[in-house]
Amino acid sequence: MFMWVFGVRSRAIHLTAYLKYIARMSSRLAQVPDVEIDSGRFKYVLIKVHDSPEGGEETSKMIVRGYNFADWHADVYDHTCAQVEKLGLDTECVGGGRILHDPDKKTIQVFGYSQGFGKADHSVSVDILKKKYPDYAKITWSDDGY
Repeated sequence: MFMWVFGVRSRAIHLTAYLKYIARMSSRLAQVPDVEIDSGRFKYVLIKVHDSPEGGEETSKMIVRGYNFADWHADVYDHTCAQVEKLGLDTECVGGGRILHDPDKKTIQVFGYSQGFGKADHSVSVDILKKKYPDYAKITWSDDGY
């Protein structure tokens, strides 16, 4: 059984196939966690992940990444790109900064900027972090510091 969108057979899109297509697109993005951060003080980047299937509509989402091992913001971005590109997705670094994450006190502070990528929109980063850590006492951002 199949249903038609638009009702005109020559221009119609098979609804079942369309829904499978949408599910396939969103499932690739869903495989990418919104947040991966360490504890302590470290550099972070805000990344836009794109799913641009050939002949299809682009979908995207923002993710936050920050790791203690990274000496440079580019190290965080390169590490993330390697993982995300394996899924057939594209990335774009939209900025960076620093994070101070204290899991014991349940606090996260987002601040500063990246010399290479510019300053991330910390308010967007904090919104993403608040979804990942809803039980945290305080997740804030500031344009101060480096």
